[in-house]
Amino acid sequence: MSPPQPDVPPRATGSWSAGAYATALRNGHGPLFLRRTDGWLLPLDVERWCAGADAADLSALRRCEGPVLDIGCGPGRLVAALAARGHRALGIDVSDVAVDRTLRLGGTALRRSVFEPLPGEGRWGTVLLVDGNIGIGGDPSRLLRRTTDLLAPGGLLIVETAPQDIDERVQVQLDDGRAPTTGPAPADPFPWARLGTSALLGYACPHGLDSVDQWDSDGRAFVALRRSRAVRTTSHTPDTRNSAAVISSQFPRNTSGDSPLAGS
Repeated sequence: MSPPQPDVPPRATGSWSAGAYATALRNGHGPLFLRRTDGWLLPLDVERWCAGADAADLSALRRCEGPVLDIGCGPGRLVAALAARGHRALGIDVSDVAVDRTLRLGGTALRRSVFEPLPGEGRWGTVLLVDGNIGIGGDPSRLLRRTTDLLAPGGLLIVETAPQDIDERVQVQLDDGRAPTTGPAPADPFPWARLGTSALLGYACPHGLDSVDQWDSDGRAFVALRRSRAVRTTSHTPDTRNSAAVISSQFPRNTSGDSPLAGS
């Protein structure tokens, strides 16, 4: 398999790294939406993202095993909650503002796309895709293939799915709800996806990800998927190997050695 390439469309990375999203994170609140090209709006819950981990979040965190990678960590509430409990966790996000907020909360974070080389490739005990982040890149199969490569054999992927039975791949823009004449120029559209649980399971199966748990909490839906223990051979660039070395001093080689979080 060829090494991962940073080939997410630049317009997508740019949309999340500046503009309305950065402003919302600085302010700690919205309004903020994903706007489809047909005008339909999906509200983004910035206030919840900027608050502490809630009961639904903790229902996912207590299932975490080993070192945890939070993809699209946003302002860092999950990374900080894990760190506060003595769990080893790293957040990645393409937004400088998100990474800075995570660090201020006491978490560890890097400004990085999931499709770029990352520390600890193939050794993460748990990978998180919550707050709709299964939509990153607009291609669920590609994202799940990438997360499978990040996980250790037998590792756990926890995904938050849409509460509806949906399988949607669309072009969207970040929108703060202001009229075009009063707000900044709209960002370019970028690909996004939304999946319900049944659609996620269909995408996950070909990548050796088996469902081990499904649950709802406070109106939010989650699925835990376990990677097959069969190890695939993955080619690594020097940058990937060097990035992987970074994690060796921070996280144990046996990623199943840490106990899951207790309590909720």
